Amino acid sequence: MKNGSSFFRNSECEWFPCHMTSDDEDFNCLFCFCPLYNLKDCGGNYSYTPNGIKDCSNCLVPHKAANYKKIISKL
Repeated sequence: MKNGSSFFRNSECEWFPCHMTSDDEDFNCLFCFCPLYNLKDCGGNYSYTPNGIKDCSNCLVPHKAANYKKIISKL
């Protein structure tokens, strides 16, 4: 997929990819910091640390190109 208004991949970022993925080509960096993080019902795959901090390290929702519309509609 090409970079555009709903997809951006920065493969030269020192942390790319920031989550484990089987498809680097479809990894969307547009929402590098998830805009849904503060939502209780974000729709992602998260857990909480023993200290009560939301841990999104197993979530790929904002990093899949197909989820762009889903994220925008939640905002």
